Amino acid sequence: MAGKAVDKQPTSAFDFEIVEGVSDHLITVVASSCPSSPWIDRATIKLRQRIGRGVFGDVWLATHHQTTADYDEYHEVAVKMLHPMKEDNINVVLDRLENLFTQCQGLQHVCWLQGLSVINGKLCIVMKFYEGSIGDKMARAKGGKMSLQDVIRYGADLARGIMELHSKEILILNLKPHNFLLDENDHAILGDIGIPYLLLGVPLLSSDMSRRLGTPNYMAPEQWQPEVRGPISFETDSWGFGCSIVEILTGSQPWSGKSVDEIHTSIVQRQEKPHIPGGLPPAIENVIIGCFEYDFRNRPLMGYILQAFLSSPEAAYGDGVWRELGSLLNLDNLSGSGYSKWLVLKDQLQIRDTVRSRKPPNSCKPENMEVPEGTIVGMERETERNGFVLVRVHGIHDPLRLHGSTLERVTFGLVAGDWVCLKEDRKKHSSVGILHSIDRDGSVAVAFIGLETFWKGNCSELQMAEAYCAGQFVRLKPDTYSPRFEWPRKRGGDWATGRICQVLPNGCLVVNFPGKLVFGEENSSFLADPAEVEIVSFNSSTGIVKKYHHLEDFHWAVRPLLVALGLFTAMKLGLFVGKKVGRSKLKKGRNPVIPIEGQQGEVQTAGNAAWLPPKVANIIFREGASVTTASR
Repeated sequence: MAGKAVDKQPTSAFDFEIVEGVSDHLITVVASSCPSSPWIDRATIKLRQRIGRGVFGDVWLATHHQTTADYDEYHEVAVKMLHPMKEDNINVVLDRLENLFTQCQGLQHVCWLQGLSVINGKLCIVMKFYEGSIGDKMARAKGGKMSLQDVIRYGADLARGIMELHSKEILILNLKPHNFLLDENDHAILGDIGIPYLLLGVPLLSSDMSRRLGTPNYMAPEQWQPEVRGPISFETDSWGFGCSIVEILTGSQPWSGKSVDEIHTSIVQRQEKPHIPGGLPPAIENVIIGCFEYDFRNRPLMGYILQAFLSSPEAAYGDGVWRELGSLLNLDNLSGSGYSKWLVLKDQLQIRDTVRSRKPPNSCKPENMEVPEGTIVGMERETERNGFVLVRVHGIHDPLRLHGSTLERVTFGLVAGDWVCLKEDRKKHSSVGILHSIDRDGSVAVAFIGLETFWKGNCSELQMAEAYCAGQFVRLKPDTYSPRFEWPRKRGGDWATGRICQVLPNGCLVVNFPGKLVFGEENSSFLADPAEVEIVSFNSSTGIVKKYHHLEDFHWAVRPLLVALGLFTAMKLGLFVGKKVGRSKLKKGRNPVIPIEGQQGEVQTAGNAAWLPPKVANIIFREGASVTTASR
């Protein structure tokens, strides 16, 4: 097969030798000479100068020499030269490259791929050379930014190109202004055809590059650790698109001046977002705000972004404020469901769909369901913006008129967002995940910890699993000896109990430990695999000792507070007992004064201290009190 790595053999005009790293070991790539083959003889390509450098490779300006029976042709081309990779992964990348080349043929808003080659021992993608990019145009513009009219026009072009690749199941993951090329008609063209996605799971020789899936300033939170915080999806590109539009509008790169680690801290841990400039058309402002949702399920798909950019040229500008004249999206009626407007729009309901009331967000069980289950029998097409549907419910004569945002589709007993597990255990990833989509034919996409992309299969392979939500207390199961993620222990060595503060899209639990006192930079939250934990509650804790331990898990100050309360009680009790004992001794040791015949004067009240020695009594009662002694 074309592009396969084989043992070294005598080379022909279309055999390429790849050098692995700095070793002398050579492997040969045999390229088919048939016209349909994407492989180009390296002898026909002459590199001239490097014009770009990226995370995954360099871009060179080159000349491609093509010979025919009648004449010779020389064309300027751009050559994307990938960084070296390990020999074991070359065949995988070759297969992906050939498939990518085939899928990208005929796309209008994506750079034109001319072929593949191997130059200087590195895999190369040969593409049409474009004179400049949006990044280059920004560099020449005043303030490094572009006009809103150009942003709207280019944004629509780019959204079309991204949708073309998404229709081929290709993610770009590296959207940025310098990868947005400009053709001879000043239309924006996607210059990156998904190189990070092509190299997904392929370790590169540089460890720094192997842990990234794009350019840090434009990476979504799930891109940093897709097997832990992911998976990556179409909405991942929505984040990169939003970052690019903000940079084109402001002339400032997101997270400019920060190191890679600082960007990671800002995006992943602090969940910060780039600043969005004001004065945008409402439709565009809505989608850009949505692009920066931390949970990718709440971000808009590229189709909604394209609609927003297409609607904005109908807006009028005056007095420094955009006034929208028309929009393809009216999302005001979607408020109140508790879900992102973009998440609600993703599931397009149809007549004869089985639906039920949408479960409240961050809820493990449906509550107060107006529609436990019903069937859609009508849709008000003339008022489609309002999104009302007619639902027939068993036991109710007339159909109910409900807003579509309050309903969720039930297919084979499953809905998007359900917790599921595979009937057959898979060792490569967690057995418990979250269902993200289910088609009407039963095809499903599930996110599992340990997978960088969605697991795709059929609903018959799944079964329902226990649901988790924020606020629940969990601990590791007794039979878990080596958890997937680090988990703290108590002083006695038992696993600590923590509280779920966030559920990631793949079911990964972010757990805080209120019962643990944190100092300085010490880690305050931990991750957990839902397949390895169990729910702990006060009611399920048997015995007073277990209930007290669960009470301690509520906050680190419970034990010190109880200790302080105990000490205070002991001190109060001690003082009380001490006073009682002192009074008892006073009563027992008191010696009453008996009047003696011939004694002059009466004994004063203070004379009750007659039992004291004279000197001590004089000291105590020296302020006017007299102590009478017997005399003759």
